[in-house]
Amino acid sequence: MTYWLVDSLVYLLYGLKWLAIVLAVIMLVLGIDDLFIDLVYWTRRLKRRLGVYRHQPRADEARLYKAKEQPLAVMIPAWQEKGVIGEMARLAAHHLDYENYQIFVGTYPNDPDTQQEVDVVCQQFNNVHKVVCARPGPTSKADCLNNVIDAILRFEQAAGISFAGFVLHDAEDVISPLELRLFNYLLPAKDLVQVPVFPFVPRARNFNGSHYIDEFAEYHGKDVTVREALAGQVPSAGVGTCFSRKAILTLLEEGDGIAFDTWSLTEDYDIGFRLKQKGLTGILAHYSVSDSTLSPFREQRWGASEFTSNLICVREHFPKRLSAIIRQKSRWITGIVFQGTRSLGWRGNLATLYFLWRDRRGLIAYPVGLLVNLLFLLLLALWISSWLLPDTWRFPPILVGDLLFWLLVINGVLLLNRLLQRGYFVTVYYGFVQGLLSMPRMMWSNLINFLANLRAFRIYFASGKERRLAWDKTTHEFPVLSEARRNPVGGILIAKGFIDQATLNDVLASPRQRRLGRELLRRGHVTSRQLAEALAEQSGQRWQEIDPFTLKREVVELLPAKLALRYAVLPIAEENGVLILASEDPLSPVVVGALRRQTQRDIGFRIVPQGRVTVGLRYWYLKEEIPPALSSRATNPIPQDEDDALMEAYCRHQLLLGELIQERGHLPVQMMNQALIDFDPEASSLGQHLLQRGLISEATLKQAIEEQAKEQAAAMNVLRQQGEK
Repeated sequence: MTYWLVDSLVYLLYGLKWLAIVLAVIMLVLGIDDLFIDLVYWTRRLKRRLGVYRHQPRADEARLYKAKEQPLAVMIPAWQEKGVIGEMARLAAHHLDYENYQIFVGTYPNDPDTQQEVDVVCQQFNNVHKVVCARPGPTSKADCLNNVIDAILRFEQAAGISFAGFVLHDAEDVISPLELRLFNYLLPAKDLVQVPVFPFVPRARNFNGSHYIDEFAEYHGKDVTVREALAGQVPSAGVGTCFSRKAILTLLEEGDGIAFDTWSLTEDYDIGFRLKQKGLTGILAHYSVSDSTLSPFREQRWGASEFTSNLICVREHFPKRLSAIIRQKSRWITGIVFQGTRSLGWRGNLATLYFLWRDRRGLIAYPVGLLVNLLFLLLLALWISSWLLPDTWRFPPILVGDLLFWLLVINGVLLLNRLLQRGYFVTVYYGFVQGLLSMPRMMWSNLINFLANLRAFRIYFASGKERRLAWDKTTHEFPVLSEARRNPVGGILIAKGFIDQATLNDVLASPRQRRLGRELLRRGHVTSRQLAEALAEQSGQRWQEIDPFTLKREVVELLPAKLALRYAVLPIAEENGVLILASEDPLSPVVVGALRRQTQRDIGFRIVPQGRVTVGLRYWYLKEEIPPALSSRATNPIPQDEDDALMEAYCRHQLLLGELIQERGHLPVQMMNQALIDFDPEASSLGQHLLQRGLISEATLKQAIEEQAKEQAAAMNVLRQQGEK
């Protein structure tokens, strides 16, 4: 029996020797493959350092600000994203350094929690739109995106615009403030623009979640750059991708009205190939900003490169639990390797074929990597046992022979190069410590990818002939941006004792053409002061009573007429360098950001009673004469507590043309805000601007002007009656 065991062990060791040779040969091929990418990258980088960058400096954000803002549509597919999608939309609205964009969130009819959260966000931000897919979920991410694109095209027709770019994001993405400016700058010259994706470092320093930072740092730092240079093709990462209008129309034409492949789990992957076949261009944009405040989520660890850490990129939390990671990565493998091979095949020029091989080589590389690691551990165990038990049986060493020796030497050098390459790209973004940790994490990464391969095999071959796979999504985290939910203005007025429930019910049940607050004001149930106080509480802002005739001229002159008239705001004070603007309605963070950028100063705002801003704009910017009954206010200010009844009665009838058009239901607030983005009040009136855009008819404009004139006549009648007294 002992001899049988010894013979079996001999044959096992002999088999291990040949396994070592086979694995060493495969590792050599894979190592040379990686070395080729490294050589191309560093050669290209050296040439650019000695060529382009010697004669001209790198571009910074100043160039992005010079490009006129084009309308951009942001597409966000959402299935069971409660607690995530709302924070993403709020963070985008607060931080994006761009104004001319709309967010379209794709939801499902059988996902009420996500829909409810999106509804809340739509109330707070009028550039966010909810799209409900035609079929119950989960279908696929591609199907959701196709529904979103259909809604975007309908919005274009209604708003009279054409989006220059279609930006793809997931609900958990943290977007760089200048991302949309970068897309705007590169459109329409580029048809697919991808920005790098850099995962957040997990708080718990585990190898599970941290291996993502290693892979993305090297892939988007080096591999895709080489791919773009050699093959002229850039794969979409599924997030941080902008498609030009030409690209979307090309995909729609090719797919008979369907842009994304609904059978694919990685619908974004094959888009780059399809666009390349149609002669369209793509780019991975490594664009760094000089102002670090424009990179609020950058890594600031020791050893990180200033250039790399300030790149315009996408940040997001990836899964940390092993089961969630395997589920996510197996979906990627299924879509890229199995479905990609079926749909794309092996066609294209030599460079394209080469990168198809690199996309699919994981089926070989990950199992081989796992076997190499296991073989290494086995040989280590044999060496330790022989060292601890010197009197035990002795067998010929496995790693002998010139062939195996040189294979091991070369592979050792190639492995060292791999470790250094990965360590470098992780270090320049995440710092020196993470760069060092990336080396031992490589072994763990091989195990994760091997397990994901096994699951990918199982779900693909178990899916049947049609290979139709549901949206196998993972759960996400998101950096929380706390903000109070908006309470209905009617409830606030009741809570403050300004009206009772019966009054509110009566107004809600009766036909009305104005918003609830305006209707309560028109009927005399509340004063404009009370309404301003309620609106301020609803938006979490301050309110203030003002006399539009007694403002300081030097303060008014701080805001150009073009901005004041476009956004219906009135400068009323300057406090510690902050320009305080008055508005009759809460200003969205998007508008505040736009005003801050265009004035180059900090902006604050106050909610003021109705009509005060309207009157102030006419007096200070349009140079209209003050009605005689109010003319004394401009030279002899009246204390706030005196003669309020006259100002209240007069201002109650002051309505802007845009407000009338919206309140009569002729134009939704989203369409009006989109139209205001490129409205120049110094070039034409708002009515003519809306008419030229095809948003309203001649009859609608005429009706609104007549109604505005009636309200103005009523206001003058109030003053006339006061004068007769």
